[in-house]
Amino acid sequence: MQSGVDRFRRLVEDRAVAGASPAEVAAAVGSSDARALERTRGQFACAVQGGSGVRLARTLALPLRYFVAKLLHGPFLVVSDRMDSIFEWCASQRIAWQFDPLYTRMLPAHYLVEIEQSGCPDPNPTYRRFFDPAVGTGPADPEELGAAYAAAALDALKRWLAHVPPGERIALAFSGGIDSTAVLLLARRALAELGRDPDALFAVTLDLGGGRDADQAERTIAELGLAGRWERLQPARGELDLESAIRAIEDYRPLDVECAAASLALCGELRARHPDVRWLLDGDGGDECWKSYPLEDSDLTLSSVLRNPLLYHEGWGIDAIKHSLSFSGGLSRSYVRTFAPARLAGLQAFSPFTDREVVAAALRAPLERLATTPEELCGLKARAVPAGVEAATGARMPAAAKRRFQDGLGRDDRARPSKAWCKRVFLAQWEERMRSALERPATRRSGNELAALSG
Repeated sequence: MQSGVDRFRRLVEDRAVAGASPAEVAAAVGSSDARALERTRGQFACAVQGGSGVRLARTLALPLRYFVAKLLHGPFLVVSDRMDSIFEWCASQRIAWQFDPLYTRMLPAHYLVEIEQSGCPDPNPTYRRFFDPAVGTGPADPEELGAAYAAAALDALKRWLAHVPPGERIALAFSGGIDSTAVLLLARRALAELGRDPDALFAVTLDLGGGRDADQAERTIAELGLAGRWERLQPARGELDLESAIRAIEDYRPLDVECAAASLALCGELRARHPDVRWLLDGDGGDECWKSYPLEDSDLTLSSVLRNPLLYHEGWGIDAIKHSLSFSGGLSRSYVRTFAPARLAGLQAFSPFTDREVVAAALRAPLERLATTPEELCGLKARAVPAGVEAATGARMPAAAKRRFQDGLGRDDRARPSKAWCKRVFLAQWEERMRSALERPATRRSGNELAALSG
């Protein structure tokens, strides 16, 4: 490896939302101080070069990934939040022939990752956890647990809303389910406590024709006395665009693809109707906090869920066979389904249920005492969250049955994509992008060249 050569290119700025500043996060990451990171609040994604390596860290709601190229006689780290921007940079340096989307690495949420840029082959990263909340230490009382959870969510919303300029409107993706209804009531309360107009928030529901969410949302909003703050979004196209969703999220898990396609439709219609709106709230992460997914939809058992408290947030863990280096796991991977569609539409999305303090409040639930069956586990959120929201806001909210976002938008008989189909589309899209880089030798640059980089 050639010494004295800069081996790091950042394609996305450090980001911090609803908590510590980017400078504070960068100082902790740069000094490898996991305890300082643990003390920060809010969401962040950060990469810092120092010494002979690079240090990176992120939370759930801000994706970050990297790619190790061979350039200037050694490993060269490129950092971004998307595969395609890394590929485009590699193409600009004539090394796109080295790129493979599955060679990129998504940073797992809640870890300080250190990558040394020396030696060949590339050294494995080292991982140190900076989020290690207490598990199962709370009372076996759903109402008390819900009150702590709602209070933490209210605080997270106040931190985020404090950075929304006064007078700007805020949209809420609203199904009338437990999570979006909780966000509606908590966000209105947060705005009032900040001395702002709660009516700056308005709810929108996507309706592709014959879906159950729009009717449920209309009933819920009427019951809450807020019918004037709700809007039904009905795009001219009544189908989900799955191929565009795969391109947007750069992933191929069918449930995430469907959810992202629904998000693209909602965000696109919201942008068309309300071009002034820049801020979008949603309830993503609420199901993960309370483990509120039907186990029959997966290969999970009740035991596997209870014994792996962060399973839905982080997957099986960085050392597990099922952990994907390219895509991370759990909500750490899946949140791109919310992040990418919103950004494509020029929106800044936020869910309080991805906040570490809110996650920690949910994890305090002693699930082994409260949920002895899958049915009890799925029903716990419906007991805890409405009680907590009432404690925080004084408002009583209905508790609708669990339904995935994409399942409430249109007809129940729609075709569901398979993982094999989604992966074929993903690979075909990348084959199309990379064809010119692979078929034109004149655009290839050797990793042994020491010529200065462009751009």
